[in-house]
Amino acid sequence: MTGSASEPRSRINLRWIAEQVGVHPSTVSRALDASKRHLVADDVAERIIAAADKLGYRPDPVAASLRTRRSTLVGVLVPDITNPVFSPIISGIAEVLGEEGYSTIVADAGAGRDQRLRLVDELAARRVDGLILATVGRNDEVLQHCLAAGLKVVLVNRADDAGRTASVVSDDMAGMALAVNHLAALGHRKIGHIAGPSSLSTGHLRRQGFEKVMAAHQLAVPTGAIVEANAYERDEGERAAAALLAAYPGITAIAAANDLLALGAYRALAARGLTCPGDVSVVGHNDMPLVDMVEPPLTTVRIGPREMGREAAKLLLARMSDPAGAIRRVMLEPTLVIRRSTAQPRAK
Repeated sequence: MTGSASEPRSRINLRWIAEQVGVHPSTVSRALDASKRHLVADDVAERIIAAADKLGYRPDPVAASLRTRRSTLVGVLVPDITNPVFSPIISGIAEVLGEEGYSTIVADAGAGRDQRLRLVDELAARRVDGLILATVGRNDEVLQHCLAAGLKVVLVNRADDAGRTASVVSDDMAGMALAVNHLAALGHRKIGHIAGPSSLSTGHLRRQGFEKVMAAHQLAVPTGAIVEANAYERDEGERAAAALLAAYPGITAIAAANDLLALGAYRALAARGLTCPGDVSVVGHNDMPLVDMVEPPLTTVRIGPREMGREAAKLLLARMSDPAGAIRRVMLEPTLVIRRSTAQPRAK
């Protein structure tokens, strides 16, 4: 090798490295691409990588994108980046994609349709190779926009009713069954439900799960026993729990559609001088980070968000390599995590 690390950086490109190692530039390109390195003999790849490291070579992503028509970028849209359940989902996505040489661009899409459409168009303009959406509703216009634009899309934690693209979800009905079965086994008979927004698959299916398992236990669901939250937010949980307490006298337990709604129920109970679980037991859903640190620690349904993110990334990799392949829907099995927010109802 005749060059050195002092060589001007402008000259350090694939062709120059190829000349120093004595191989074709295409061989250098394959050796420096983790997805194609297996096509190069191990000893040659090692020499190329060592030379590139010594010289401080950094690939030009714009040039590579124009040459390969791949940006190695994936966009991830979440509805509220402050919601702790999305952190492990994003982490799982980044872990799997990073192993394959992809970088992730995470965007807080908010709740507005126009903002989400704008973000999708901006990501498409940056030539992302695919999108993972945690934002879709059951009949989602933004998803249709993505598909019409020819973008490779995978849904995570939510699905659309029509099953238009691949998705990874928890078994929402089974998760709510775990919550109600637990409360029924403790002896609760007057159980209320704080439902998530019915426009979202999680809100819709968890409510269906609640009604189905209550019927299986022959437990009444009178008017007022279900209150729908307008968003998965703690303030909405507090509002809905207050409505439940007012409309359903004698209620002894609440099964909430997510953990933030459950924490809102804590506030509603405290505002009325009621204790959890002494007066009312509360079960959440998702097992988001830190719900074991609140008082009392929250009994909840664990959906495995990190694994959900990992599976979504795997589905997207498959979609990007085979756009015409079968649309897959992965459903993860939830588990119940019992903590101190649930107990037997107090004897009257």
